Amino acid sequence: MVLPTPTSAALHSVAPGLSRSAWLALVLLVLSVVLLLVGASVGSTGWESVLRMRDDPTSWQIVVDIRLPRSLGAWLAGGLLGLAGAVAQGLFRNPLADPYLLGSASGASLGSALGLVLLGSSVTSLNLFYRLGMTGMAFVGAACAVALTVVLARNVQNTLRLLLAGVIVGVVLGAMRDLLELRHPDILQAMQAFTLGTSAFVGWEGCALMAAVLLLCVLATWCCARVLDGLTLGEATAASLGLPLAPLRYGLVAVLALATGTSVAQTGLIAFVGLAAPHLVRSLVQVGHGRSTALAAAMGGVLLLAADILARWLVAPQELPVGVLTAALGGTYLLWRMHRSTRSAGGI
Repeated sequence: MVLPTPTSAALHSVAPGLSRSAWLALVLLVLSVVLLLVGASVGSTGWESVLRMRDDPTSWQIVVDIRLPRSLGAWLAGGLLGLAGAVAQGLFRNPLADPYLLGSASGASLGSALGLVLLGSSVTSLNLFYRLGMTGMAFVGAACAVALTVVLARNVQNTLRLLLAGVIVGVVLGAMRDLLELRHPDILQAMQAFTLGTSAFVGWEGCALMAAVLLLCVLATWCCARVLDGLTLGEATAASLGLPLAPLRYGLVAVLALATGTSVAQTGLIAFVGLAAPHLVRSLVQVGHGRSTALAAAMGGVLLLAADILARWLVAPQELPVGVLTAALGGTYLLWRMHRSTRSAGGI
């Protein structure tokens, strides 16, 4: 009897996971294409605009300049949140971690409020704000919030201290945003759309920005995947493997801030996508963080695009804020998971 070597045993255990991850990637790709096509047909005029777009310039503009960039933007924003959620859960070794833990959401909200005060608060000019002002202000606010969190925590080695600093920064920046809204009540209507979350104002420029950031973050996470894999075994084990934990942790925090800030700057605050996407991937495949973060990004894109289509379709010709819909659906999903885990623990 010939015993298998450790290398062959490891390959046999890893191969099924890699095969399932390839199938999952293919399924997510097909779903993304189908949902993009469906997203191009959902709106107040329905399929009529798609069928008449060749001969009608107005229908062409509705589909190409409004629906397609909105649908693609929803997928990209969900991809950024899914990737950020996977990074946060791996970095903090907590399956309940989400992309907003380090105060980036509050920072982006404060930055958007400042942008509305400085650039004006006309709802009809929101497209201009998102292109020229709101995007930049929201991203700078998110980046400054994460930087302040890291400074208050003094380093990124103490995970608990980093989380507590993120909570404190989020509360303080949220209070500053509320005071700004009280001082300038004319921005309340525009800020409501931002806090509820919407993809209605995403254009081709926003899509290009999010696509570039998503590609950069996927490559950076792939390079740092060994640290995330090592951290799953514990701090001491990861350090014993000779991994440069400190610089790579800073790199992962930067990826988290960049992905979250860019998404929030384009679509506002979208709940639960960054939390649910990594959970769904882990429940389907067991692979290293290099692959799982990319799959979580694709899963997040599918989830947010599906939610955006549903938000446009449920009460058409009006629409629901997609952030409210994802919060309701995501909360229901987590309650179901908690109930299922409780029953399993109780032996029912």
